[in-house]
Amino acid sequence: MATTADFRNGMCLDIDGQFFFIVEFLHVKPGKGPAFVRTKLKNVQTGRVIDKTFNSGVKVEEVRIERRPYQFLYHDEMGYHFMNNETFEQISIPKESINGVDYLKDGESVEVVTHSDSETVLYADVATHVVLQITYTEPGMKGDTATNTLKPATVETGATVRVPLFIEAGEKIKVDTRDGSYVERAK
Repeated sequence: MATTADFRNGMCLDIDGQFFFIVEFLHVKPGKGPAFVRTKLKNVQTGRVIDKTFNSGVKVEEVRIERRPYQFLYHDEMGYHFMNNETFEQISIPKESINGVDYLKDGESVEVVTHSDSETVLYADVATHVVLQITYTEPGMKGDTATNTLKPATVETGATVRVPLFIEAGEKIKVDTRDGSYVERAK
């Protein structure tokens, strides 16, 4: 059990049988009345963010979680299959539980978050930035670099990324997996 004084970003709570991560929190001490904690909580299963207010000092159920590196092997109709690098145990995770799944390459390492008591997988995170090769994009016109316009490009995983006009097919780019945006050319 933890109290509201123990809150920190990323902490996992069990509220009414569902798991929530604290996205942000704020201790509020009004001039009149008792103190309280205003939080934004993200539901692990649905990904929905809700606002919840706790009275100061209230006890909440903290969930112990573990983060482990897993290597992506392949995907099929059963889901995406990963292997633990230390124990060589293989697990299957549904597509909905993987953040940044559109930018996942074979052999890439992901961080899998599991409930430490029941060993159930909560979700998996692809690295924040990945380097991908462009397989197809329209050729840019010479001198089209004056404006900050973007064009669609297909990367090796099949996802579409909006890139600047000077990027051509065959180049490697760095992509932000949180929102699918172009970051820079890869060196």
